[in-house]
Amino acid sequence: MAATATASPSRHLTILSSLLLLLLSTLQPSLATTRKLTALVQEQPLLLKYHNGPLLKGNTTVNLIWYGAFSASQHAVVVDFLRSLTSSKSSSSSPSVASWWLTTARYRGGPCNLLVGRQLVDDKCSLGKRLSNAQLAALASRAGHGKNQINVVLTSADVAVDGFCSRCGTHGSGSAKSGGKFAYAWVGNAVSQCPGQCAWPFHQPIYGPQGPPLVAPSGDVGVDGMIINLATVLAGTVTNPFNNGYFQGPPEAPLEAVSACTGIFGKGAYPGYPGAVLVEKASGASYNAIGVAGRKYLLPAMWDPTTSTCKTLV
Repeated sequence: MAATATASPSRHLTILSSLLLLLLSTLQPSLATTRKLTALVQEQPLLLKYHNGPLLKGNTTVNLIWYGAFSASQHAVVVDFLRSLTSSKSSSSSPSVASWWLTTARYRGGPCNLLVGRQLVDDKCSLGKRLSNAQLAALASRAGHGKNQINVVLTSADVAVDGFCSRCGTHGSGSAKSGGKFAYAWVGNAVSQCPGQCAWPFHQPIYGPQGPPLVAPSGDVGVDGMIINLATVLAGTVTNPFNNGYFQGPPEAPLEAVSACTGIFGKGAYPGYPGAVLVEKASGASYNAIGVAGRKYLLPAMWDPTTSTCKTLV
């Protein structure tokens, strides 16, 4: 005797729901389209496309141009950070600055080993205390035009730069006298200009949720904010030095290795909350990486091309 199939109440509800959704999509096609587009946007992974240009790999020298007044302790924090990026001494501690930088080795071509090179000091501000983009490039060129080098201009808290605060740092390229291009970058101390934008999360944000700021690991909100932005532009420089490397979006406003992961420092981050990071018991300072001489730093997440995700150290 053949079995008789009987539709269950849940099956009737499923059929009715499907018919209702079909009717709604017929009456309001824009509703159905919006639903589909939203689903597509949510499912798209973060993907930095490689645009077939050269990347900075192997031993690469970082020359520093200090523009304006910086203290000896500020010099030390920045230089120690740079030395920590590829130092075996810092990699012996966990989580380390060197392990953060090692993510850049997963991009085409292998690792980029940054070496601290020349340091030029212009504490008298020879070009004035308001700089244009062209002047930044001119300052950067003072350190030479080597092929495997990055010239970094660092401006003090009392120096204004065109576009500062809408951007906290940038990188670009110039033409070398011997032919070819050289890479350069700029980062400014924002402590007296826009700390809520360029020194967050060590300062109260200008917009959005007003959570309490984190304690800066060096005790200097301005220079620890500079470290975050320096880390951002250096990662962008080695993975997209000439605007034809790794990035997402338009080339004139690209999302790069770290800028694609803005605001993420630890697990569970969301707008206004940097995520779960480590806290030093004695000082209450927040950090997620250890460098040379035991220095502590807070470093932003970096896009990992092997997983297509923003990778954090903690």
